[in-house]
Amino acid sequence: MGTPGEGLGRCSHALIRGVPESLASGESAGAGLPALDLAKAQREHGVLGGKLRQRLGLQLLELPPEESLPLGPLIGDTAVIQGDTALITRPWSPARRPEVDGVRKALQDLGLRIVEMGDENATLDGTDVLFTGREFFVGLSKWTNHRGAEIVADTFRDFAVSTVPVSGPSHLRGLCGMGGPRTVVAGSSDAAQKAVRAMAVLTDHPYASLTLPDDPAADCLFLRPGLPGALPFLLHRGGGDLPNSQEALQKLSDVTLVPVSCSELEKAGAGLSSLCLVLSTRPHS
Repeated sequence: MGTPGEGLGRCSHALIRGVPESLASGESAGAGLPALDLAKAQREHGVLGGKLRQRLGLQLLELPPEESLPLGPLIGDTAVIQGDTALITRPWSPARRPEVDGVRKALQDLGLRIVEMGDENATLDGTDVLFTGREFFVGLSKWTNHRGAEIVADTFRDFAVSTVPVSGPSHLRGLCGMGGPRTVVAGSSDAAQKAVRAMAVLTDHPYASLTLPDDPAADCLFLRPGLPGALPFLLHRGGGDLPNSQEALQKLSDVTLVPVSCSELEKAGAGLSSLCLVLSTRPHS
């Protein structure tokens, strides 16, 4: 399996989807979601795309917004990607399942091997899947069930796959993430700490841990740049979104912190990792 953390490979491409006008209406975006400032949400999304392309040096592919898919910008829920394999998910909400179609085509065009979830009893949101570089953890939540986790294990047989119960309204990656190849960052809530303790029991690998005051701050992306010798990046919530967690993030060494804001998009249920798909391979052109 290579050296520890090697599976968090060098990144080449990022995939995002534009913010449609339909997301501005709480009614059209989904039951219980508040209306949001469309212009602000689109600015946040544009800044994220700019950071991925200019600061991190990734080739950015942006799918156009679709008014029939108000939650389409939450593209991280639609696929689980490792190496040259992409598992197309089956979102828990039937209204969101058409979101995978455009993503599937884009990943096919990049030359990835596509794996479909053919079991109608399975549900899986991509942001319930945390890849550490050495193994997968799949959160069992409102959105992801045991059958979905089994399909992750069947798809990525070279890696251990463990399930982690997730309590409350969050996906697994809304509670914890990777702050480095050997460091798990997690929020301070009971749900986040329970998830981290469960992961520690299930793994055979030693991970350092860092607790952050805010759960959403743990929803970050550790990314290796394409240039050898350059420090890895940690894409994280900044811009005044979660000020209490900024000092704690400074404790992470050997990473370049890259802050972005998604406070407006968060109103639609977006976490940072849900807003993009990153390919840690060099797809065929």
